[in-house]
Amino acid sequence: MNNALIKGFGVTALAAAISACGGSGSGGDSAATGTVSFDVTDAPAMELSNVTIAFTGISLKPADGEWVEFNFDQPKTWNLLELQGGLSEPLITDEEVPAGNYTQLRLLIDTDGSFVKLKDQPDIEKSLAVPSGEQSGLKLNGDFVVAANTETDFTIDFDVRKSIVNPQGQSLADYLLKPSLRLVNNLEVGSISGEVDYTTINSTRLADDQLADCEYEGSVYVYQGADIAPTDLNVDSEDVQPVMAVPVTDDDNDGMYTYTSAFLPAGDYTVAYSCQLDDNQADDDLEFQGMQNVTVIADSEVQAEPIPLPQ
Repeated sequence: MNNALIKGFGVTALAAAISACGGSGSGGDSAATGTVSFDVTDAPAMELSNVTIAFTGISLKPADGEWVEFNFDQPKTWNLLELQGGLSEPLITDEEVPAGNYTQLRLLIDTDGSFVKLKDQPDIEKSLAVPSGEQSGLKLNGDFVVAANTETDFTIDFDVRKSIVNPQGQSLADYLLKPSLRLVNNLEVGSISGEVDYTTINSTRLADDQLADCEYEGSVYVYQGADIAPTDLNVDSEDVQPVMAVPVTDDDNDGMYTYTSAFLPAGDYTVAYSCQLDDNQADDDLEFQGMQNVTVIADSEVQAEPIPLPQ
């Protein structure tokens, strides 16, 4: 986990009944409290058409206190692939908790109510298991702060493309959930949007034997920091990994594909595009183009240069 991305852990205004239990004060004034909201969003996946997760609770760990637990009366169930491009759904909203530093959060999942579907098998639900077990939940380590007498909103980026893996053989289920969670303070994030001329890129590659052919419309890879050498996505690699890889889409069928990379903490990023397929559990020799540096500004949408880059 890249701690630079963990600033502490919205977009919709939906609320749900939540029952809270447990919890004690964190460091500093034990009587001081603040309110928190946690939403969940997703970075897109290529081969999956549905990733439905049933959340049954969320727990927060003060640095100097006991877990603060919120158990949902009914599971909150969403297809995470519908929560992309800046969309999110609320796990808890405006809940009062002890003010201070927190070091962990934990998401509880009901795997019986969770499943995935493949694009080429859209009518078949594939089972999904959590190797760490449902009781312990999905844990995310990293410091975040709840300020006293202040409303603080966080978003958990549940990156499906990195989190869902095919175990290849005997396993607890058809697919395993090994979550890659990214936690951001909503006051500190912005987004990058841009266009990709896939038609031109595809025809150029087909006409040049030195270039790999496009295998699909492609994805834009976003890396934290400027001038980062682009690499493929491999959850088992210790090399530099993209913050996210966002498939481009042509929603209005005008021939220009677009993308939005949302919930990025303010700072410098490297953007690059590839139209080769990327296995998230293997090293792939991808060809990138359109590499550029983009500076994200909090609470703003930044426009990247179109790809291919202007000559």
